[in-house]
Amino acid sequence: MTATSITWGIAGLTAFGIVVRPFRLPEAVWAVLGALLLFLFGTITGIDVWTGISKGFDVYLFLIGMMLLSELARLEGLFDWIAAIATAYAKGSPTRLFVLIYLVGIVVTVFLSNDATAVVLTPAVYAACRAAKVKSPLPYLLICAFIANAASFVLPISNPANLVVFAGGEMPALSRWLAIFGLPSIGAIAATFLVLYLTQRHELAQETIAENVERPQLKKSAKIAGSGLIITAVLLVIASAMGADLGIPTFVAGAAISLIVLLVNRQSPVEVLKGVSWSVLPLVAGLFVVVEALGKTGLTEMLASTLSSYAAASPQSTAAGAGFIVAVVCNLVNNLPAGLFAGSAVAAAHVSDTVAGAVLIGVDLGPNLSVTGSLATILWLTALRREGLDMGAMAFLRLGMLVMFPALAVALAAIVLFGPH
Repeated sequence: MTATSITWGIAGLTAFGIVVRPFRLPEAVWAVLGALLLFLFGTITGIDVWTGISKGFDVYLFLIGMMLLSELARLEGLFDWIAAIATAYAKGSPTRLFVLIYLVGIVVTVFLSNDATAVVLTPAVYAACRAAKVKSPLPYLLICAFIANAASFVLPISNPANLVVFAGGEMPALSRWLAIFGLPSIGAIAATFLVLYLTQRHELAQETIAENVERPQLKKSAKIAGSGLIITAVLLVIASAMGADLGIPTFVAGAAISLIVLLVNRQSPVEVLKGVSWSVLPLVAGLFVVVEALGKTGLTEMLASTLSSYAAASPQSTAAGAGFIVAVVCNLVNNLPAGLFAGSAVAAAHVSDTVAGAVLIGVDLGPNLSVTGSLATILWLTALRREGLDMGAMAFLRLGMLVMFPALAVALAAIVLFGPH
């Protein structure tokens, strides 16, 4: 067997392991195992391994900072309080509650990332539904799954996949980012809401919810955590506007705010650190190594050459086609490896912002098709199971086909017709 065939075989098995999770082993195990096998089979050197891992440095810092902030807010009850407020303002109307939770989901996703929406907001919404004596909480919980991806390209900080896609190139400054993704984001969020509401309206019509919902007391430490989240969001928007890396400010803010809250509460950091999903870091690192190995087989050059030639001939058709293909592929191999491959190709191809933006839309929005499409959706499903609920892969796929494709069509049409050229 050639080195190329070995690399492709191991990469394929790695993707299969991440998506299917044989023996119920965590996704990170398969990513690290894939990277280790590539090294043991001699298809990459130790230097290649380190090169791949080091490319994700900014992503790791961003993830650590965001996970610390999210877990801190969860422990202090901030999200439970927000969900309870939304339930109280619903005033007994299931439709109004649906809209309010959707709006909260947008804010959390935009400023705290889609993983925070999946991990932290999902149990908070369930707790609020239980307090409001909601008979069927699934329509409200589905919001957390779909808005986590639909709103994840409003800002660079809204999805770790955004940093992954641009790991091989230059992250657009905030003004340029908003020019590229502003209108497509609005279209995706609106289309997702419309279809999701239409599919759930029958169940909502049969729902009754309590009007007098008790609001949990917001502790001093929770107020500090909330203020810290707002400050962090402002700092990241400023950093993005200046074109600076987002990892270091996110990490510093997350560590500093956590330290302040822990000092106020006079408690050990163990509880916060235990709640952080540390396995995400080796998962991303392993994927960076696998992509580095695939790059040595000529995959990046091949994809870049194809993308470049098509974009030169028909940029608008290429943008629409690339976005659609990437969106579907994300559900076959998960959007993290798909984003790494696509990002490397986009950086090497030097395509227009419209084509690059369409690819990122596919990476971020495409995973709304299936439960394996993105880490956020996988985390959402895990959060659901903790509450004794479940949603089968086929049931989600049937709903995802109705929700994802219209939103994708609207977002791609917006960037192709009105995006920068």
